[in-house]
Amino acid sequence: MSQQVQGNSSLKEGSLGVLGIVFFVVAAAAPLAASVATAPVVFGFGGVGAPLAYLIVGVVLLLFSVGYAYMSGKVTSAAGLAAYVEVALGKRAASACAFVAVLSYGVFVMGLYGGFGFFASFALDSTLGISADWFVCATLAWLLVGFMGHRAVDLNMRVLGVLIVLEISVLFFFDVATVGKGGEDGISFAGFDPSAISGGTGFGIALLFAAVAFLGFEATAIYGEEARSPRRTVAVATYGAVVLITVFYALTMWSFGNAYGNDKVLDQAASNPGGFVLEVMPVYLGAWSTDVLTVLVLTSYFAALLALHNTLSRYVMSLGRAGGLPSLLGATHKRFKSPSNASVAVSVVTAVGVVGFAVGGADPFLQLFAWLSGLGTLGIFVLQASATVAVVVHGRRSGEGSAWQTLIAPVAAFVGICVIVVLALRNWSLLSGATGGLSSMLPWLIPAAALAGALMATLRADRVGSLNPERTDADAVETDSAEATTPINDK
Repeated sequence: MSQQVQGNSSLKEGSLGVLGIVFFVVAAAAPLAASVATAPVVFGFGGVGAPLAYLIVGVVLLLFSVGYAYMSGKVTSAAGLAAYVEVALGKRAASACAFVAVLSYGVFVMGLYGGFGFFASFALDSTLGISADWFVCATLAWLLVGFMGHRAVDLNMRVLGVLIVLEISVLFFFDVATVGKGGEDGISFAGFDPSAISGGTGFGIALLFAAVAFLGFEATAIYGEEARSPRRTVAVATYGAVVLITVFYALTMWSFGNAYGNDKVLDQAASNPGGFVLEVMPVYLGAWSTDVLTVLVLTSYFAALLALHNTLSRYVMSLGRAGGLPSLLGATHKRFKSPSNASVAVSVVTAVGVVGFAVGGADPFLQLFAWLSGLGTLGIFVLQASATVAVVVHGRRSGEGSAWQTLIAPVAAFVGICVIVVLALRNWSLLSGATGGLSSMLPWLIPAAALAGALMATLRADRVGSLNPERTDADAVETDSAEATTPINDK
């Protein structure tokens, strides 16, 4: 393989359009799997007004998208948000963010193998009567994801497209059926009434878990190098993905409220969280949907695995190409133009992590999935907050962009994302299921990763280039110098 990719470091240009990138974003969000995992929590803490939690998070991310879209016109890189940070804050800050991204997406992928293995074992037993260990199921998924990661990105897009269409279709049919049958007690719009929101810290926790459902939309920037007309495609795909996910989740949560009835939905969320979604949907779709939903939850986990594996591989490839990791990882496949070496490395490292949990006898869902997806979620929020700072600094320093693009919207988004980060830290045990010991210390891995990235860029300053393939090493060095010497433009 190394002979095939030697000397190549460019991805397959022009292979993705707006719809293809949106597929990657929605796949990472895993609508059905995320609904099963988070809907009962959001209702339990947010009250009947749970759909509003998704709308509020959607507004925060739309504000984030304003600066994000502005920066996409300046930067096209598979390093995503870290490349945005580099343009404004220099190589050291970018390296710190890139290491946080690798940690966050890496542990998230490991956790998803636990979630997939758990539900695959359950699905095989409940639908076919086959008993299979979760680790065997996770291994099969690992082999398939590794194969897909090696192939061209357009093949991954087609596979994800089929899975996402099936997943969204069944949720859409449920929404329509709920409205058509009038719900349990008639159609109510209380879910969108602010007075229906639970008071105190409960709604804050609801916001936190609603935000989990939006993870992965950074893919719009990460696939910029492979997009057709990337300056336009990234911006359109970002807005499109955020609006689609916001509207879809809000309507689906509203449908769950109507399906149970406002008087019963909170009791059901509290007393039956595991069956909150999967037991009510067949009531409106028919008995045929029971096994179908079980299988679709499984494919939802797989789609998220494939999407986030691809995201992580591109981060690793970008670091390898820039010199932050071994240069072999920055090479792409001669035929497929995929980050094949980085994909292999990601597969190996995630396998080591999953095997470690399995050998230690960890529960695949309550520990492997819950702990690591919680850590990954927190790290990605930190990454997004860093990117909003980069937008403001770049806009003030360059004098480009409107105040709305580079100041007002990014600052508002920064405040909203910071609220989510604080909620995640204050409610770490709820987010991750960690109850003490080493699991309660997992958030400290995020600043540790950032410090490692900054130190690497400092110690190897003469060998580390730009994360943005369109910039030269001199550009990157100039940006680092500008941090200390260039006054911020106050215009």
